[in-house]
Formats: sequence, structure tokens, C-alpha cells
Amino acid sequence: MLRVHQFAALASGPRLLVLGAVHGNETCGTQGIHRLVAELDAGQLSLTSGTLTLVPISNPLAYNKGQRNGERNLNRNLRPSTEPQDFEDRIANALCPLLAGHDTLLDLHSFQSSGQPFAMIGPANNTGELQPFSLAAQEQALVLRLGVRRIVEGWLETYAVGVASRLARTAPRDRAGLLSTDPEYGVGTTEYMRRQGGYAITLECGQHDDPGGPELAYQAIRRTLAHLGMVAQAPPGPCLEPEFLRLSEVVDRHHADDELAKAWSSFDPLRAGELVAVRHDGEPVLAPRDGYIVFPNPRALPGNEWFYFANLSPRSLG
Repeated sequence: MLRVHQFAALASGPRLLVLGAVHGNETCGTQGIHRLVAELDAGQLSLTSGTLTLVPISNPLAYNKGQRNGERNLNRNLRPSTEPQDFEDRIANALCPLLAGHDTLLDLHSFQSSGQPFAMIGPANNTGELQPFSLAAQEQALVLRLGVRRIVEGWLETYAVGVASRLARTAPRDRAGLLSTDPEYGVGTTEYMRRQGGYAITLECGQHDDPGGPELAYQAIRRTLAHLGMVAQAPPGPCLEPEFLRLSEVVDRHHADDELAKAWSSFDPLRAGELVAVRHDGEPVLAPRDGYIVFPNPRALPGNEWFYFANLSPRSLG
């Protein structure tokens, strides 16, 4: 069962969807959403226009297990299925119509390693085949008002390169392998939302157990509502000095004995040629250029993404 809270103002306006716990061990969004629902139910906050839909626990199986996935990663290969194969397929059949029925998505997450919160946005406006998009201005305006300084782009493009690398390295042997080598592997909630004509932001609210995460998640929802003119609250001003990065490469873990060179945190700086990790056979993995490491996961399963490289983005946020 998927619990959905929806609030509709008497005046028309934006249609905002907020998701929590797409990954079951990322609960800051769940807590922030529950706090907002309580305020709306008590009449402490009301909508002046538009429709607000809140899903505090988007993957109940993973949430009840207290782990990232239920039977697989819900935030990969997200699409409707006429013949669902697992729990996440069935949840996707409920989530995808919700995404398609809204204009804007705020997806609330957290991450495993230490580091400061950040937000992820989609591409610049383009008419390419991978991720055509025409609402970059709206996405950029919102991300600058969520209360974080660091912003990251390049997710789906980086995934496409990673999928090609996996296919060149080995043939898939099971469903998990088939999914990770599917060209649609990088499509999650935000990518699906953009394909339906909306725009979307992933907000990473800090490390999983960061006590400030639920507060940031809650404040981000309130800031979004104010920015969209859905509540009687002054709109927030933009971040004036954002740090804008672009993912440039994903590195997979090939073997259970592959090891990171140190306990990296997301966005630790790297120098070109610096040792990042060591393969099980002793082969070093070196930083290809000056930049940053993102999402290092020492417990990544072989055949899955291990960490990313990022560099400063040349794109302007306006």
C-alpha cells in the first residue's frame, strides 16, 4: 500500500509532488513530510493556490526493512510495467501516474558518506535524444531557493556512459545485471518527471543520520511552496554564490575485494593522478583530472556504481 496525502486549494495553481523514502533508509524526507502534514491538518498552514501531493514513504518494503532497496533500486529503471517482476515494479505502477499528473517534483534523499547537503538538477534546454528538456529556467530558479549552496548536474548522461561500459565489460547473467545494463537504468523519479513534461529536483539532505536532515527537508518544502506562490508566505531569495558541479564519470566496483584508498566523503577534492581506489588485482584507480569524488560507496555490490568523478560545470544558473 502507498499512502498519499493530497491538499487542494480552492484557487487553481501549480501541482507539486513531494516524495520521501524512495530509498528506504533515507528518512529525512519522511520526517519532514510528516511534520508538514501535521501543520496542514491542524490548520497552521493552508494552501492559497494549487495542489500539493505528499508521499512520505515511497518504498514501503525498503522502509520497513530499514534498507536502501526492497527487491531492487526503485530509483533506477522507473517506468510502468504491464508485467511487474518485483515489488519496485508494482510501486512504480502507482508512482508513475502521480508523477505524470504533476508539474513539479521535489524528491528528498540523503546519502551514506559524510558531506554537506546538495541538490541535483537536470540538463540545460535541449532537443537531444537522451533527455530533451525545455524547463531548465524553472528548475534553476527553484534549486537556487532550496537552502543549499552546492548543485550538481549530469546524472543521466553519466549513467549512459556507465551502462555502455558495463555492457562492454561483461554480459548480464541475472535480472539485476539486465537492469544495470539497460539504457533506461539511469531513469529515476526526476528523469521520469521530465519525460512527462514537468521539472524536478533531487535534494540530498546530508548524511543518513544527520540530525539536521529532517529540518532541511521540511524547510525545502516550505521554500518550494512559497517560491511557487502556493502559500501566503514571502518567496525566498536565491542563493547568490552557488557551487555548480557536473558529474563526468561513474566508476563501478568490479570485485568484492576492490577497495577505496581511504574513507572518502562526497565532494572531497581530487588532484589529477591521485590514488582513489585499488582493484582486487592491485590495479590503481586514479583521478583522471582535478575535481571531486561524489557518492563513494565502500559497500557497493560488484557490477554496480562505486563512486563518481565531478568537475566544475561551465553552465550558468542565471
